[in-house]
Amino acid sequence: MSNLHPTAIIAPTVKLAANVSVGPYCVLGGEVEIGEGTELVSHVVIGGRTRIGKNNTIFPFASLGHAPQDLKYKGEKSQLTIGDNNVIREHVTMNPGTEGGGMMTTVGSHGLFMVGSHVAHDCRVGDHVILANNATLGGHVHVGDHSIIGGLAAVHQFVRIGAYAIVGGMSGVEHDVIPYGSVMGERANLAGLNLVGLKRHGFNRDAIHALRNAYKILFEEETGTLADRAQKARENYAAVDEVMQVLAFMDDKGSRSLCVPKSFSSQNAPQAA
Repeated sequence: MSNLHPTAIIAPTVKLAANVSVGPYCVLGGEVEIGEGTELVSHVVIGGRTRIGKNNTIFPFASLGHAPQDLKYKGEKSQLTIGDNNVIREHVTMNPGTEGGGMMTTVGSHGLFMVGSHVAHDCRVGDHVILANNATLGGHVHVGDHSIIGGLAAVHQFVRIGAYAIVGGMSGVEHDVIPYGSVMGERANLAGLNLVGLKRHGFNRDAIHALRNAYKILFEEETGTLADRAQKARENYAAVDEVMQVLAFMDDKGSRSLCVPKSFSSQNAPQAA
């Protein structure tokens, strides 16, 4: 049995699994499905074709699944899918996809979405991701597992944030961020590796050492092009999975260019595909 407050408004098309708690003044409509053990504290509004997994906690005034903030959206029946064990705090907004982005926005599991954070249409957000207060993802942004987006940071549409990366608070991110990278600034630049995150997540000393050396080869050496230096890093650290993940991310060029250090030579700066 679900625990439904008498003031909640729930359309007959909504599907609730066992032990869902719907608190005061929540409004659920559309083709919403909510998994077992999820709690809507109060004043939560969910609509559209939204699928929410198990054991999530959603706080007051969150708005999930309503029409994207995209002028190209014409009412197509796109979806928002949210995984399990997320904490979605007050005033968080998450929008479904659009025809131009695959019709789907996906949010993984075990995430923390703090007050006022926003996941726009067609985003792909991984597991164990943290969006701090008022962090904003533009449309089509991809965020890798275990990444952290700092408070008041804004990520430009189509940007990719690699796994275990960290974006400093109040940063504007216009370019792709390598896995394990740390970026900051009003127009964010790569500022090194997320060493604190690597240590917290238990990466061993050898992997961290290899990542640091590969970073120096890629972004601090002054000889050759970035492609030349990437090949050097690939040859030197072919047996180190973490370095290979960085290089694979760089090879898989998106529509945005790569975020690089402020001191990076402009003649060697990577271009968008």
